[in-house]
Amino acid sequence: MDKRVYLLAIISFIVGMVELIIGGLLDLVAGDLGVSLGQAGFLMTVFSLAFAIAAPILLTLTIKVERKRLTLLSLLVFFIGNVIAVFSSYYSILLVGRIIAAASGSLLIALCLTMVPSIVAEKYRARAIGVVFMGVSASLVLGVPIGLMLGNAFGWRAPFVMIAVLTLISMAGVHFFMEKMAPKPQIPISIQLRSLKNRKIFLAQLTTFLLLTGHLTLYGYLTPFLKMKMGLDGTWVSFVYLIFGVAAVAGGGLGGIFADRFGTKPTIISIIIVFGLTMFAIPYSTIAFPLFLVLMVIWSMLSWAVTPAMQSYLIELSPETSDIQQTLNNSAVHMGIAFGSLVGGIVIEQASVELNATAGGVFIIIALGVALLSMAKRSREVLSSQGIK
Repeated sequence: MDKRVYLLAIISFIVGMVELIIGGLLDLVAGDLGVSLGQAGFLMTVFSLAFAIAAPILLTLTIKVERKRLTLLSLLVFFIGNVIAVFSSYYSILLVGRIIAAASGSLLIALCLTMVPSIVAEKYRARAIGVVFMGVSASLVLGVPIGLMLGNAFGWRAPFVMIAVLTLISMAGVHFFMEKMAPKPQIPISIQLRSLKNRKIFLAQLTTFLLLTGHLTLYGYLTPFLKMKMGLDGTWVSFVYLIFGVAAVAGGGLGGIFADRFGTKPTIISIIIVFGLTMFAIPYSTIAFPLFLVLMVIWSMLSWAVTPAMQSYLIELSPETSDIQQTLNNSAVHMGIAFGSLVGGIVIEQASVELNATAGGVFIIIALGVALLSMAKRSREVLSSQGIK
């Protein structure tokens, strides 16, 4: 397989890290900038929201720009956004830096996914796309522990320094190793959204949104939960996040295996049920650290195990629009991250961090109901399958 695929995967990993890298440093950011934990958490919300909205819009606006040039320009803007974060002394400036990084980062991820099929032979196409997706998913779960370790050692700005340096290295890699690539016609946003008129597809995408909302309601504020509820210091918090990240990556692989073996629908429903029960149980597991770790590993594995099963389910629902569904599902993920971060911030400010897991569990229950509705046969479909008009 072409080695440039791994360069695109590295770019995807670097971009993806920025989204949640601040999640483990909320208390440090809040203390330094003089804001509340909820306001610090909003930095994740605004990033994910900008990320979800900007990608389809920027792809449409840059439809005629040569891909290598556009990648370099996007990396430059991404670099500027992170430099702003490094030197921000005020919350508002950091917020602007996050929006700039999110918008340019969303375009970079989209570019990586659209360029990779053009640089490999057809027989390697699916594998190459999978490698880039692995970079994205790994960044979302490993970004927090990496940021936490650097932040605790050198201050909360250190992770953004690392991202800025890695971005410059990526720019050099693209400049020297990527060839010029003509843009391909993009599917208009209106056509992408039109596919959501299908009830089953809409409910499946809504399920993803609700699952990530529930997940981030707790995960986005896991650091204050671990420190306030369990009394862990920075070293132990880093250890917990590292275990979480490894388990989540492993869970993504297991989710694909389960979907292939047992079918997408049973896998999705089973994962959601256990996922929800685990979230409700987490607040009661803090009496014993080993018990908490066991539940957290289950929670982290299931948080990403549902993704490959859901993507396969969407392909089953609409094979002819599978590319569109993957794009929309990615937007649903980031919208869920944004909304979950917002809900978690409200809960922690209006009540207590102890309630974040329960609040998140409520969204998981709703997601279960929506998933069941998506998979249920409507009376007209049942009659049609029986040959009755």
